[in-house]
Amino acid sequence: MESQAFAASKGGQVGLISRGFQRRREVEASPDRVPPGQYVTGDFPVLSAGPTPRISLDEWRLRVTTERGEELTWTWEEFLALPSERVDADIHCVTKWSKLDTKWEGVSVDTLLQGIGTSAAFVTAHSYGGYTTNLPLADLSGKAWVASNYDGQPLAPEHGGPARLLVPHLYLWKSAKWIHRLELREDERPGFWESLGYHIYGDPWKEQRYAGD
Repeated sequence: MESQAFAASKGGQVGLISRGFQRRREVEASPDRVPPGQYVTGDFPVLSAGPTPRISLDEWRLRVTTERGEELTWTWEEFLALPSERVDADIHCVTKWSKLDTKWEGVSVDTLLQGIGTSAAFVTAHSYGGYTTNLPLADLSGKAWVASNYDGQPLAPEHGGPARLLVPHLYLWKSAKWIHRLELREDERPGFWESLGYHIYGDPWKEQRYAGD
């Protein structure tokens, strides 16, 4: 079931509210795989910052733009023709659930940036629907993918399909759903949740949920 998430202020911090997301199914896991403050679930909760975009594959485009205004563009067919990788990863949501051993397939961000000369230090990820999030460029090198398959199947729209950014070492809000563009920047510009009080970086092992954590 599609679940919407909305910004709510509590004690000066912005949090997520999700309709239909009260019960949690916890599972046991080794403590060294679970960041502080997280519980492990066997479910895959759906949390979004707005309605789920529905993008025709004929109209879908993925773009990389540099700080100099240069642009690379892939159609869906061109994107699928790029070398892909299988990724087994634990994922951690800022709402305190973690899901272990998730299985993805996608294109490494390194592949998308191959041959691009840049002095950028940061990336703003743009999604269909207007969502944005910011990341250091160094955190995409060897550690991030644009994923189009989950658990052996095409990625469902509610989980970010047809393709989403996957940055599993950071809280999941950094793994922008419905990815549309990676904008290389020399400066860091806070994205949607970061502008509303979420941490600028979002390391789950340091519990960097909100600004000041």
